[in-house]
Amino acid sequence: MADSFPTQVTVQSVAASAPVVTPVDVASIQVAAPVIAPKQEPVTVTITLPTNAYFLSGIRDFTLEMTKNMTGFNEQWAYRFQSVVDELCNNAIEHGSAPGQEIRIIFTSTPHESLEIVVEDSGTGPNKYTAQQLRDLLVKQKEAVQSQFLGLRGRGLAQIVSEWTDELIFEDRPEGGIRVRVKKYLSQGDGSASPASLNSANVFKAV
Repeated sequence: MADSFPTQVTVQSVAASAPVVTPVDVASIQVAAPVIAPKQEPVTVTITLPTNAYFLSGIRDFTLEMTKNMTGFNEQWAYRFQSVVDELCNNAIEHGSAPGQEIRIIFTSTPHESLEIVVEDSGTGPNKYTAQQLRDLLVKQKEAVQSQFLGLRGRGLAQIVSEWTDELIFEDRPEGGIRVRVKKYLSQGDGSASPASLNSANVFKAV
């Protein structure tokens, strides 16, 4: 359809040998308003787990299925988010929360727009970090990854979490412990991350 209506419309008569020009009252033409799908509200799921690696298989499965069915990201990204959650939960259990304590995972999906994942620990672990220490650790891991491949163990923040998210934020929780917040934005259309977001510098900071 043209951007503006013509003042006259040519109507082709089947019986006539030449077209007949019939004036048309443009004001009488009714045009249906475009249908705009309502924006879906964010969905938040909070899961609290004891510091037992046995439960991690369940959270991995949940991450995979939730990403594929609720977010708009494709299957490849679902497996990547599974690895991101696995890395963050392992770090929280290993460093942030002592045995018998808990960790918390919060998923916030804005369908066809973004997925945010937050992992919190209690700050009771023997090898706990501050937000600033985690930021410094990430910088060191990035430097090590650029110099040579040393395997994923001990390099997960740089090689998994930072590479597969658009935002990576470390926060000190007022009640103790660390909150790690990651976010990935979805490109329009095909359910895959946009090339621009893949090539852009990741955001990471300590609060």
